[in-house]
Amino acid sequence: MKILMNNLKIFLFFIVLTGAVYPLFITVVSQAIFNDEANGSLLSKNGKVVGSGLIAQEFKGKQYFWPRPSAANYDSASSGASNLSPDSKTLRETIAKRAVDNGLDINSNDDLLYASGSGLDPHISPESAERQINRIVEARHLDVGKVEELKKLVADNTEGRQLGILGRVRLNVLKLNLILDEKF
Repeated sequence: MKILMNNLKIFLFFIVLTGAVYPLFITVVSQAIFNDEANGSLLSKNGKVVGSGLIAQEFKGKQYFWPRPSAANYDSASSGASNLSPDSKTLRETIAKRAVDNGLDINSNDDLLYASGSGLDPHISPESAERQINRIVEARHLDVGKVEELKKLVADNTEGRQLGILGRVRLNVLKLNLILDEKF
């Protein structure tokens, strides 16, 4: 009976430690150090939340920068890749259609052709953003002089690698489009 009581005490100790103390500690630390990230990196426009900087959302209008395609249709509840192999006919046809839709060379390694592993990556490369500038200028009926202004907007909002070595140089599409609406 003594062994059973000791085991029960150890069990209850670890239940309290891992079920209450540890989650509470992590919540307090994350709120203190990473407040924005811990709360979903929410972005607002005119005081209204319009999305998260961590999750891609679809922009169909030609007046916006477009994100990478999503195998999950930008649904965070069902994120994931298409799981199609590189030699899949369906994948080749999908990439060919995206190339035609975006006016890209099918052999390019452009973000607008390939979905991310999660299907929810909110970033594109600066090169992909720059390829979209002429379409945006035309759709917003901006004068040709605004092309340089848009290129500067892309350059100013380019995020570097994490810790200087991780990932790649990138732009957050939602943040970029919010700034785009504000300035133009």
